[in-house]
Amino acid sequence: MPSPVDTFAPNNAASNNAARRPTARKAHASHRMSRLCAALLLAAGVAGNAQADAILHAFNWRYADVQARAAEIQAAGYKAVLVAPAYKSAGSQWWARYQPQDYRVIHHPLGDTTTFRNMVSALNARGVHVYADVLLNHMANESGQRPDLNYPGTSIINLYNGNPTYYNGIRLFGNLGFNFLSASDFGEARCISNYTDVWQVQNWRLCGGGGDVGLPDLKNSSYVISQQQEYLRQLKALGVKGFRIDAAKHMPLSHINGVLTTDIKNGMYVFGEIITGAGAGEIEYDRFLQPYLQGTSHAAYDFPLQTQIRNAFSFSGSMSALVDPLAVGQALQGARAVTFTVTHDIPNNSGFRYALMDPTDETLAYAYLFGRNGGKPMVYSDNNESGDNRWVNAYNRNDIKGMIRFHNAVQGNDMQVLSHGSCHIIFRRGSLGIVGINKCGSTVNASVNMNNSVLWWYANYTDTLGSGSVVNIGSANYTFSLPARSARMWLR
Repeated sequence: MPSPVDTFAPNNAASNNAARRPTARKAHASHRMSRLCAALLLAAGVAGNAQADAILHAFNWRYADVQARAAEIQAAGYKAVLVAPAYKSAGSQWWARYQPQDYRVIHHPLGDTTTFRNMVSALNARGVHVYADVLLNHMANESGQRPDLNYPGTSIINLYNGNPTYYNGIRLFGNLGFNFLSASDFGEARCISNYTDVWQVQNWRLCGGGGDVGLPDLKNSSYVISQQQEYLRQLKALGVKGFRIDAAKHMPLSHINGVLTTDIKNGMYVFGEIITGAGAGEIEYDRFLQPYLQGTSHAAYDFPLQTQIRNAFSFSGSMSALVDPLAVGQALQGARAVTFTVTHDIPNNSGFRYALMDPTDETLAYAYLFGRNGGKPMVYSDNNESGDNRWVNAYNRNDIKGMIRFHNAVQGNDMQVLSHGSCHIIFRRGSLGIVGINKCGSTVNASVNMNNSVLWWYANYTDTLGSGSVVNIGSANYTFSLPARSARMWLR
């Protein structure tokens, strides 16, 4: 349920405002009382609503680098970090991390089981959860060196045997003297040709074209599931608090639900990657994302909302489209949504670069995501793998940190849109905060009637984005001024 702090029943809004208007001192006393009530309710065991905590996607970061930045990550306000896939993989390219060779050890250029464990411990000690990026759909495309589909293969088994002290020291489970997968654990070697055909997408291979034999697709069998379950249990034992299921679109629900049993999911945040072009009514949403949401209890990337945001920020789009995208099927339910402006696939795969936003629009979109009520907003921060040089150290940008500060302060408070139009949107979060966004090239001045608003009068709301702008409501009509191509996140 929403936190009692600074929330008011609509039918009492006018009387609450009347009580607050005379002096800021009385307002402050009212605020202290509401905070006391909140504490008493929590002490009595009343459950709060699910937290929409900010996630950092530390894309392709070395585990040691994540650990070294643990204090910065905590100070910036993140509550979770999504880290690189943790298993054995080879090659220095970012995409090589998404081609597993062996679940039984963590070993690749970004770290091993020891550095992974140390990173998790360092973040957990600071109250920051680690989400593991998990690949359950396929194994590495290495047909040239393993036509027999034995994984991890003779050369890697020999590597293990050549240094048993080290490799057994980083072993998660199983006997490293033997392969753990063979040809009988994979489906037929056919490439997906129709990405709207559910059977093909969930049973055939992802291939690159030009004769590529594709990524060997794992069967939905009891043995494969048992190995994947043990792998997830071991990550959980290391202190991982969530799983991102990569390529979930390409797995039958029976496989996903078979692996992610109640005991494995208990205490974990699970979200899947099901890429769609829009929300309700779009073919990929209807055939893949909607069934996934209906058939699991997991969250998912909110691709419908990202499309709605891009459309709203387009030259012909209107910010009014962001008033309530959930109501028109263009956003996921907040409790099951991971919201974003950019994912790692968008800048790094030519087929997805159409979804890149203008850099300023992307910043304004972040303000919307961190300001709105609903979803866990995720910040993408890379090492310039794409060459765009836009997201290096993005996690520590002052404006992003200001957005997170606003987001964390208003958790649990309701949202009401106060004004909107083709260029702008203004909304409040309880009585604690106000967000204003102007996508256009000239100033927007929007007057809002405050007679029945829960926002406080004669109290300063200061922009957390560092503009120095202050809102102080002292009359029944207040005019918000939004400079061109800017966002304001005013916090009381």
